[in-house]
Amino acid sequence: MAAKRLVVLVSGSGTNLQALIDAIGSAGPEAYGAEIVAVGADRTGIAGLDRAARAGLPTFVCQVRDHDSRAQWDKALAEATAAYEPDLVVSAGFMRIVGKEFLARFGGRTVNTHPALLPSFPGAHGVRDALAYGAKVTGCTVHFVDDGVDTGPVIAQGAVEIRDEDDEDALHERIKEVERELLVKVVSRLARDGFSIEGRKVVIP
Repeated sequence: MAAKRLVVLVSGSGTNLQALIDAIGSAGPEAYGAEIVAVGADRTGIAGLDRAARAGLPTFVCQVRDHDSRAQWDKALAEATAAYEPDLVVSAGFMRIVGKEFLARFGGRTVNTHPALLPSFPGAHGVRDALAYGAKVTGCTVHFVDDGVDTGPVIAQGAVEIRDEDDEDALHERIKEVERELLVKVVSRLARDGFSIEGRKVVIP
């Protein structure tokens, strides 16, 4: 079976992207089930693009400020992504909410991560919110993107204990370790085994 085509979207350091690059490089695209065909970003000058360049991957940048409206940016992002004909899109620390045009093309096959156990603590401050709430366990979620904020169907989750001495940075670092490993496993399974979405349930054969 041919490796599935991945477009990975980044906004910052690209550590999740690097985890995917390393896993695919170690196993080989056919064994892993997928290959990265392009890396997209919403801004220039970020480490994620540097990682892509070092790996010899094509890149594109689609900045909101270069478009007259969010809808036009969303359409441009969808078109730039579609140019690489991906089977799956991976939002790897991509800090923009995609819109109707993007979801019309890639809804149900765009994978995202979140540093909490959804549906608890959605939004931009999942780690901080879990600490403030006094939760004893948090973690990370790999889910499909829909038109809400961290509301798409859950694919997999990993738990992380909250320690008494934790601050936001320390907890987030431990969550990121689990998140990278979980994302690598999930993308491989989706690519190799296929999947279906039944209501809110993601079924992987």
